[in-house]
Amino acid sequence: MKDRRVILIVMDSFGCGNAPDAGDFGDEGTNTLKACYGSPYFKAEQLASLGLFNLDGTEYIKDKPASELKGAFARLTEASKGKDTTIGHWEIAGLISDEPLPTYPQGFPEEVLKPFSEQTGRGVLCNLPYSGTEVIMEYGDEHVKTGKLIVYTSADSVFQIAAHESVVPLEELYEDCRIARRILQGKHGVGRVIARPFVGESGSYQRTTNRHDFSLLPPKGTMLDIIKNAGLDCIGVGKIHDIFAGQGLSEYVYSAGNEDGINKTIEYMKKDFHGLLFVNLVDYDMLYGHRRDIDGYAKAVAYFDERLPELMELMGEEDLLMITADHGCDPSYLKTTDHTRERVPLLMYGKNIEPKNYGTRDTFADTAATVLKYLGISGDIAGMALF
Repeated sequence: MKDRRVILIVMDSFGCGNAPDAGDFGDEGTNTLKACYGSPYFKAEQLASLGLFNLDGTEYIKDKPASELKGAFARLTEASKGKDTTIGHWEIAGLISDEPLPTYPQGFPEEVLKPFSEQTGRGVLCNLPYSGTEVIMEYGDEHVKTGKLIVYTSADSVFQIAAHESVVPLEELYEDCRIARRILQGKHGVGRVIARPFVGESGSYQRTTNRHDFSLLPPKGTMLDIIKNAGLDCIGVGKIHDIFAGQGLSEYVYSAGNEDGINKTIEYMKKDFHGLLFVNLVDYDMLYGHRRDIDGYAKAVAYFDERLPELMELMGEEDLLMITADHGCDPSYLKTTDHTRERVPLLMYGKNIEPKNYGTRDTFADTAATVLKYLGISGDIAGMALF
């Protein structure tokens, strides 16, 4: 079993229908998959062959394949008390969070901002929940003039710092984020501190790809630690390193969007690694879900679907491909631009995997339990293996 490989891909925010407790989050009736399915740009032939249209709760999908299913599949319910990226990935990795991470709908308190300003030597602008594109348009000129940092948040558990690259050099911005990360612990332990650099002139500021996340360390070990400690490879692609603060990874690489993430996944699959390749494809969430762009989201799903055969052709006899999500972000839901509390799909393919519907499960952590069992490793995590 130590020669086995698992390729675990997170389609960031690709939910498949509201969770039983969606009403507690203000998200009743949300369904990211259904919203995308209604777009004329939605195509998912390969995902359908793995069981996407056969999941529990997809009765609205009219063109279900009658046969020729190649994958095993399940619908997963989040057990953690949150709907953000960090908690979702932690649960995928076998760690259930009993408490939600803190959010700041009124902005951060003085006990956070005062030491932050003192230690960075810069003042603070904004300090409110904001759209990342709108905040630089509204506060960008004052930032360029004064050098003060644009600090903002969202409905998610994040402390975001926007700065113009010509005013605050990248390394200084990253160090400012490290300062914030050290301050934001305990009751103020937000999931992520995020550097949001931008460039451009007044009226046409644009964020760059030099974003960097500084995440809270998982409070206990995850499947990543177990796999690495067993002497196997545990490789992260995309923002996996940032989500887990590097903990448990033997190797990692960042990606510049979905296309680059898929290309880097293919590069790794061509190599001789043994263990887990853990991939996050972020565009669904960042570019389309939060911006409530249904057609853009649908096109991104169709693009991944078109690339799936390349991944499947590279799979060895003992390889296992798993595709899931960390939360929802229904692009048709206009009450907020936040994530949505949804169940997520888990699609599985391998040459030795029998097509089967594993029904609706109680936790994302069943993914971690399945990964470990498939790799022949035992460990103290939540969840139950599917096979």
